[in-house]
Amino acid sequence: MIYQYVASDEKGAVVKGRLTAANDAAANEVLGYAGYRTISLKPYTPFVSSDRLSAFVFTVKKAEIILLYHQLAMLLESGTNIATSLELLQQQVSNRALKKVLGEVVSGIRAGSQLSAVLSRHPKVFSPIYCRLLGVGEQSGNLETMLIQVADYMEKEDATAKETKSALMMPLITFVITVGVILLLVTFILPSFTSLYSSLGVEIPVMVKLLMTGSSYAQSYGHYLLFAVFIVGGLTLRYIKTPGGRYKLDKLILSLPIVGRVRHLSELARCCRCMSLLFRAGLPLTEVMPMVVQGSGNKAIAKALTDVEHDMVKGEGLSGPMAKNELFLPMMVQMIKVGEEAGNLETTLLSVARSYEVEAEDKMRSLIGLIQPAMTIVIGLVIGVMAMSLFSAIYSMFGQSGL
Repeated sequence: MIYQYVASDEKGAVVKGRLTAANDAAANEVLGYAGYRTISLKPYTPFVSSDRLSAFVFTVKKAEIILLYHQLAMLLESGTNIATSLELLQQQVSNRALKKVLGEVVSGIRAGSQLSAVLSRHPKVFSPIYCRLLGVGEQSGNLETMLIQVADYMEKEDATAKETKSALMMPLITFVITVGVILLLVTFILPSFTSLYSSLGVEIPVMVKLLMTGSSYAQSYGHYLLFAVFIVGGLTLRYIKTPGGRYKLDKLILSLPIVGRVRHLSELARCCRCMSLLFRAGLPLTEVMPMVVQGSGNKAIAKALTDVEHDMVKGEGLSGPMAKNELFLPMMVQMIKVGEEAGNLETTLLSVARSYEVEAEDKMRSLIGLIQPAMTIVIGLVIGVMAMSLFSAIYSMFGQSGL
């Protein structure tokens, strides 16, 4: 592996360069033999490389990681050691990116590192939360059980995400078809009628005039409008990528009438399930909370969890700090309080997660049930208005021509 380093020599002068070594420890050892003190050391990746291109083209899907964990647990239960098990799995993997990562994982394990430590070097493929859980499994001697629990949890998340995408697919297709029909009418059909009416010299109805005016403006200034949309969209995306912009967007999403409620319940369910899994693994809340914050997909929820973590460190418990923030729903706060008092917090958190998941699924189905007829009505109105306008213009043309 090629490393890029920043180091200082015996005189204190800063030097930069690259070197080839098997791992981080070997690179530091080479620099030490050369009389340098390491300041910064990281793998060197050129701007355009086969690794980056491969990672872009051959992405690792969550389903592949789930299958990997299940198969690895099965091999470990059969008595095969970790390195051999991963080598066997590497031979069966068809994804080039995952095959390369597994090769590096095997090399790390052969060098004496633990599985969780090696996996954590690839955060884009293996989630840091799950790596920490696997580390707990290694320490307690039940790595196989932890692999199965992590795989089951990931499978639940993946199934929920697929159901949501599948439910939203039909409304999305309907919307695309609607936009396509409108563009077809405005771009091709209305201009033809404009030429026809102009050649006959008949009076055009008001609605048709408005449609034709809009069509004319769209054809004349459409590229300017499209350019403006791209500029505004680019600036908006750039702002959203900033911490402040992402926080405001996530907070806005949570405040939306129906979609916000579904998103809110889903995020709280994910947090509760993750806390339950980590807490059940034996981790203290002081370690659980930073990992839950890191795994949250909503910046507003993450900030609220961070505030809870700060108050929890002061000795205020978990339910007390949550009660101060309205993002944590009353039922969740009350159940966590009962769990703290009864000493079965992990079971209570899992119950809250299941309750919120069921409610979120019900509301999602209701939302999809509202979207489909609403979009059908909108499509019917748009096409109906255009059709009535064109037919009224034709009747007007016949009447003015004396036919």
